[in-house]
Amino acid sequence: MVKQEWVVIKLKKKSKVMRSTKLVAVDCEMVLCEDGTEACVRVCVVDRNLKVKLNEFVNPGKAIADYRTEITGIAAADLDGVKCSLSDVQTSMKKLLSHGTILVGHSLNNDLQALKLDHARVIDTSYIFKYSDAPFQRKPSLNNLCKSVLGYEVREKGAPHNCLDDACAAMKLVLAVVERGCDTNIPCLHDVVPDSEVAKLLLHRIPRIVPIGELHRAMPGEFRVEPKPSKNARGDTYSALAVFSSMEEAHRVYESLEGTLEKDSFGRSQKVITFHLSTGTEANLCVRETMHDNSLGQLLKKRAAEMLDSGELKKLKVSKIGEIEVAAVNQCTDHLKEIERLKEELRQKDLQIVNRCEDHSKEIERLKHELSQKDLEISVLHKIVQQHKEKELRRKSKKF
Repeated sequence: MVKQEWVVIKLKKKSKVMRSTKLVAVDCEMVLCEDGTEACVRVCVVDRNLKVKLNEFVNPGKAIADYRTEITGIAAADLDGVKCSLSDVQTSMKKLLSHGTILVGHSLNNDLQALKLDHARVIDTSYIFKYSDAPFQRKPSLNNLCKSVLGYEVREKGAPHNCLDDACAAMKLVLAVVERGCDTNIPCLHDVVPDSEVAKLLLHRIPRIVPIGELHRAMPGEFRVEPKPSKNARGDTYSALAVFSSMEEAHRVYESLEGTLEKDSFGRSQKVITFHLSTGTEANLCVRETMHDNSLGQLLKKRAAEMLDSGELKKLKVSKIGEIEVAAVNQCTDHLKEIERLKEELRQKDLQIVNRCEDHSKEIERLKHELSQKDLEISVLHKIVQQHKEKELRRKSKKF
């Protein structure tokens, strides 16, 4: 199997492409492969008018461990006979973006990672919008943004994703800001957290060599394993969730685990445990209890305060997307500047249209005036001709 390389879309900064206001929105669906990496299996792209520019299933070229059908809506049968490769998709994306087109999406770093694509001109809705009453809260979801800004849910509760719907939603959100000037501060939606969301244990730092099915050997009890999307598919570890029937069961299993107790980067307790694979070899991973969003928000606020006190929070710098070092502060600023530029261009175009209309009105009035003058001249000439005819008639009658 040939390793897929990254594609970098290069743009000349001094050329007119950097002033392009053309927009396309993208969304991808990813599956978990047996080698522990994620792969793109469907990609959808729409233009400013929501016209579909690309809608392809993609053959990942390697064995799939989990289709995540309940999330992606994709099953094995959907990929039967699919010949479109990631390289084919990259070629199509390069054609769509090579003339300075701005790429729109929600949490774009995940899509660009899956597509192995590096593009400079992007607008990410997960950074444009923020909760007005919770500055350090996690980024708003696409569904919450649609409810707050567009007035509808992009999907019903429990329904799988549809990347075509998601791409259209991201485009509509950007156009709502560019064309209607809607507020980017949205109210925080305090949804009720269902038991299924908190009856979980987070398993992370799992070595890539450990198959998903082997995770049942790590802990006692009845649970199902739910892989988590990888932030870095090229890393040597991945994460998953162990989903239990109740919070009490999840807590009981966590308390029964024997391992080294430590703190994660947010100061939350977790255990490092050792277990045996079916091959007899040992493997280590970390286990942490999940918590409600409000608890997580408090930890994020605490961490942010510590960073400010220590001077650690510097102006972030965006590096190559291929390295997934997304800098929210700079990206948000760049996106808002780009939106302001687009809005100014729209205002200029509107002004040009108004000026053209005024020029046309003046031209119409001038032509009306000329026509009136011509009518007057014709009337005068008509009278002169009539007078000549009358004189000629009188002259003839005297002659006879």
